[in-house]
Amino acid sequence: MKADWTNASQEDVTAIKQWFDDWGEMVATKRFEDARELFDPAAIGFGTWMDLVEGLDQLEAKQWRSIWSTISGFRHETTKTLKVIVSPDRLMASGLVTWTSVGFHEDGEKYERPGRTTSVFVRGGLAHKWRSIHTHVSLFRGVPQRSFPRD
Repeated sequence: MKADWTNASQEDVTAIKQWFDDWGEMVATKRFEDARELFDPAAIGFGTWMDLVEGLDQLEAKQWRSIWSTISGFRHETTKTLKVIVSPDRLMASGLVTWTSVGFHEDGEKYERPGRTTSVFVRGGLAHKWRSIHTHVSLFRGVPQRSFPRD
C-alpha cells in the first residue's frame, strides 16, 4: 500500500509554517528562551556542531549557542520551499524547509550561508500547539562550516 503524504490540512500547514517563521525570527534575534517554548524538553537533534544532541538543554547549549551568535539574517524560506507531512490522527507531523543566513569568515568578510531544516512535531491534541521533538539543521554542500563572531 502506498502512503498518502498529501493529506496535510491547510490549518496544519499554516500552523507548521508559523512555527518555522517564529523559530527563524528567534534565531535571527538570538532569543534562546523564547525558542525553547517551541520545543519539547526531551527534543533530540543533529546539526553542524553536534552529531547527536539529546534534550533541549543540550540542544541549546551545544548547537544553538554555537551558531546563532555568529550569523545574521537567518530566515526560513517558508513561502518557497516548505513541505509538510501530517499523520492521519493529526498529532504528529514533519516539516522540511530551506533557509538563508549570512556567515562571517575569520577576517569579518561576509558569505551567503544557506541550508535546510527538517523538524518532527507532536502535539497532545488538535487544540494544542505543535512542539518539535527532533530537528536536523544543516548547511548546503560547499558552504563554509564555520562562521566567526563579529567584533
